[in-house]
Amino acid sequence: MTAYPNPLIPGFNPDPSVVRVGDEYYLATSTFEYLPGIPIYRSRDFITWERIGHVATRPDQLAVERVPTAGGAWAPTVRHRDGVFHLVITDAMGRGMLHFTATDAAGPWSDGDLIRRVDSDEGVNGIDPDLAWPDDGTPYLTYSGLLLTGEGQGSHLGIQQVRVDLEAHRALEHPRSLWSGSGLMFPEAPHLYRHDGRWYLMIAEGGTERGHGISIARGDAPAGPFEPAPSNPLVSARSTDRPIQNTGHGDLVVGPDGEWLVVLLGVRPRSMTRAFSALGRETFVTRARWVDGWPEIDPVELAPRPGSTARDDFDDDRFASDWIAVRRLPQQTGSLTERPGWLTLHGNGATLDDARPVFVGRRQEHLHSTSRALFDVSTGVGGLAVRYDERFHVGIEAGDGRLRAHAHLGGLWQEWSEPFDGSEVELLLRTRRPADDGGFPRTSDVIELGAVVHGEERVLAEIDGRFLSSEVTESFTGRVVGVFATRGTVAVDWFAYEGDDE
Repeated sequence: MTAYPNPLIPGFNPDPSVVRVGDEYYLATSTFEYLPGIPIYRSRDFITWERIGHVATRPDQLAVERVPTAGGAWAPTVRHRDGVFHLVITDAMGRGMLHFTATDAAGPWSDGDLIRRVDSDEGVNGIDPDLAWPDDGTPYLTYSGLLLTGEGQGSHLGIQQVRVDLEAHRALEHPRSLWSGSGLMFPEAPHLYRHDGRWYLMIAEGGTERGHGISIARGDAPAGPFEPAPSNPLVSARSTDRPIQNTGHGDLVVGPDGEWLVVLLGVRPRSMTRAFSALGRETFVTRARWVDGWPEIDPVELAPRPGSTARDDFDDDRFASDWIAVRRLPQQTGSLTERPGWLTLHGNGATLDDARPVFVGRRQEHLHSTSRALFDVSTGVGGLAVRYDERFHVGIEAGDGRLRAHAHLGGLWQEWSEPFDGSEVELLLRTRRPADDGGFPRTSDVIELGAVVHGEERVLAEIDGRFLSSEVTESFTGRVVGVFATRGTVAVDWFAYEGDDE
């Protein structure tokens, strides 16, 4: 039996959807306000995954430049039919429910078309769309009826469905209500499958927090009626001591060995009460099997990968695929050609408190990690930071004759500062286990902010990592570590990351 790593895709990678095409698998996850948006991962063995591209590589594909925090690219579904990849997603508080296509999952993808209502040019109002094709070829769009716009904004209509014309990008009928779960809150993430002559509607319910779970129902037609499985929810870690919590929002697929697999989101909380998940929602995998016409899904087991390292010397004239930026593309934020071999950032007065900071980062993928970068701050102020959003970030910066560490935690600001008269400096940001004081740990980790000065490492600040967890920030994203500039011109010679989960 194949042993699969868990997390399957570590770091900020929630809401996974997967499709098999021949002997290859393609997986997409949510990105919210970050660009490039909606990464596509590929694997042949379901163990080693390569990020081969993104769906949203052009600014106009997602309207994230104006979405509020937690808006943007929500919950993709990726499918393949007749040589074409289809991806549907909600650009929440942005363009609306969108349909993208590509003949190569690595891209380029289409501009994305708004799926409109049957009697209006307004978009279908809901989230978490899914596509499924019956024999007549007219696809069914099934989605969660959380109203993001218009009358009743914020209310929830349960799981909804319409048939759609994907050429005209228009619903062919008014929405109908389907089975919406066992009565738990927020029925969402519907996926419709045909198996052994029946149609199965799998959904998430219970909210994306500790009550998250997966439930399923079946019927003889894609529009139902549906009868619920007698053992719902099929997956939930609530009220258990499992190291992976919030398990839900899953997608079924047949694995390389012919066994059924479910990819789903989860978190790895730590502390005395396992209350704080530093990395946010990640992608996990577990096994499933069919018994008496129903799927049974195993609990999600922790199986972290070995530690890893990454380094970027910025010698290419294009950003590597792991770099992302906030509400704009990395190439709109910094330059790799202005000073060859360096990443150049021009501060414009915006800080990490702002919606569009001059910040380029990558996902923190391990519970313990060290990020380092060498800066030229002779003509500017900038540094290294880890970000959840505008209200939750910590960092270390240099320039104007000072080293400064800061922590912005939900409106509270603290700063540590000391003189620094150099022009080049190596800055570091480390996340580590809290020291053993003989009691129970009451945080996820400790974040150290420091610099290497005259060959010696100096830590300016140690910050309780619980304040940069998904529970405290109430964020859909996760930690993103990167470089930033606030004033003048800052250049970065290299960035290095190492991490492990031991």
